[in-house]
Parts: sequence; structure tokens; C-alpha cells
Amino acid sequence: MLESVITMANQSRLSVVSPQAEVLAEGSAANLSVIVLTYNEEANLPDCLESLRGLRCKLFVVDSGSTDRTIVLAEAHGATVSRHPFENYAAQRNWSQDSLPVETPWLLHLDADERLTPELVSEINRVLQQPPQHIAGFLLRKRTIFMGRWIRHGGHYPSFHLRLFRTGCGRCEDRLYDQHFVVDGRVTPLKSDYVDVVASKLSTWTLRHTRWAEMEAREMLSTDTGGRQVSPDIRGNPIQRRRWWRNTYSHGPLFVRAFLYWCYRYFLRLGFLDGREGLIFHFLQGFWFRFLVDALIYEKERVVLPSAKSQTH
Repeated sequence: MLESVITMANQSRLSVVSPQAEVLAEGSAANLSVIVLTYNEEANLPDCLESLRGLRCKLFVVDSGSTDRTIVLAEAHGATVSRHPFENYAAQRNWSQDSLPVETPWLLHLDADERLTPELVSEINRVLQQPPQHIAGFLLRKRTIFMGRWIRHGGHYPSFHLRLFRTGCGRCEDRLYDQHFVVDGRVTPLKSDYVDVVASKLSTWTLRHTRWAEMEAREMLSTDTGGRQVSPDIRGNPIQRRRWWRNTYSHGPLFVRAFLYWCYRYFLRLGFLDGREGLIFHFLQGFWFRFLVDALIYEKERVVLPSAKSQTH
């Protein structure tokens, strides 16, 4: 009996009616395309796609070589699936925009571990019915979920990201880490949240951040700022202000800046109110990750400096 129930549940999950088919069946033309990047995301993708239910959109999934059931699940939700080798997030997002048959006037980018709240689905549908002519993009409020807990403090909420914009008006920065979209025209924030589930397993989280630390170290050492970038501006929108603070941080002394940043987040910005999960998150993401970046920078500079000295003798 139990096996029958499990089988029926699995079949139901695979045969779920796609959010797009459900909306189009009502006769509403889609004016939004959603692009989701995936790689072995069978654990996260169903919740991501299910959160799009009710959104008037066409769904595209760009996969970079999954070996699990990611593609099967994407197709079961009515997605158009494309495959492209992964270089970095910026290259993958820009390739998606350049190569997919997007015909809608608006575009939304998501990752497989992100979900829209029902409130955000309703707000997007409402706003895109008659979008303001002077607005080229919308900032979305990110709600971070770590080990099952909403991280509300430490300056981590609300965190705004530019993910929704007019097709052809936005492009992802050519950066290895901390990429944002840059849009031609004015942007404005929406009121509702989307959810980012950043740690279903700590082992996965630390492996990703070890890889991202290497990218961030290379980014901070690089002098190449080719392509259009977010303009740092303490008086600008939330993304511009965050880039201004990031640039200010980059001028601080190695190792000391990581410790000061963690103290700022955990004590001055009340990160300790996020409980034990918050302690783990703010320490790992606010100190350990940043300290690892500095250690990698230190390692790379030690390799470069002796080589430079040897050439002078």
C-alpha cells in the first residue's frame, strides 16, 4: 500500500501541469519569458518551477550537462530545454539571452534554488499588464533561507537584485563573481520577495564557496574592467550602493577587513538575532569566505612577487 502511494506521488510530480500551460489555457498571452539555469538540480528544480504557477510566462531551462533527472523534470513542467557548456554565470546568462528564441517583451532570470513567492507572482502579473513606459527593469527583493531559517539580519535582508527587465535592455556584467545585470534605462523595486535557498547541505554550500572564493580572488586582483559594469554610487540604487561598499572594502588590509566585516554584520547589524543558523551563516559567509578570498590573494601575490624580484637580478 505504501509503495503504491509513493508511486502515485512520483507520477503526480512528473505529470504536473506546467504553470505556462495552465495560464495559456485561460487565453492569456504570455508577455514574460523566464530563464532558469541548471546543473544536476533535480532536488531544487521542481520547487522552483512550481513557484511559477500562475505567472504569465514562457519557460526556458538552460542546462550545462546534468546527469540526473533535471531535464526530465524541466520538460515535464513544459519548459523548452537547451544545453550549453558552463563557463561562468555571466557567460551562461548572456548566451541564454543571445541564443534562446525569446519573443516576449519582458525577461526574468532565476537559478534553480530560487523561488518566487505567490505575492511576487501576483505583483509581476499586475505590473506587466500595463508596465510604466519609463521603466526598463525591476529590482526584486531576495529573502535568503539558510538551513531552513530566514536570515533577516546582518544587513542581509532585504537584498535587491535586478532580474526582471525589458528584453534586449539588460546584460549581465562580465565578471567571475558577484555579477549583476546592467539595464539601459530606469529601474525600480517591486514590493514582494523571491526566495533563495542557499544551503540544503553545508557540504554543497562550502564546496561552492570554495570555488567562488577562487573566482573572487581573481576578480579582485584583476585590473580588467572590460564591458559594461554596475556603477558604484553611494547615492544610487541598492545594487550601486552595494558595489560602492564592495569597492571600499577591497581597499582594506588583507585578513583584517574580513574580521571587521564579520563584526559589523554580526554585532552592529544584529546578525546574532538570526539564532544558531544565523551564527553559522554570518560566520561562514561573512568571515570564513572573505578570509579564504584574502588567503588566496595572499598566495597569488607571493607567487608573483618572488618572480618579479628574480627578474631584477
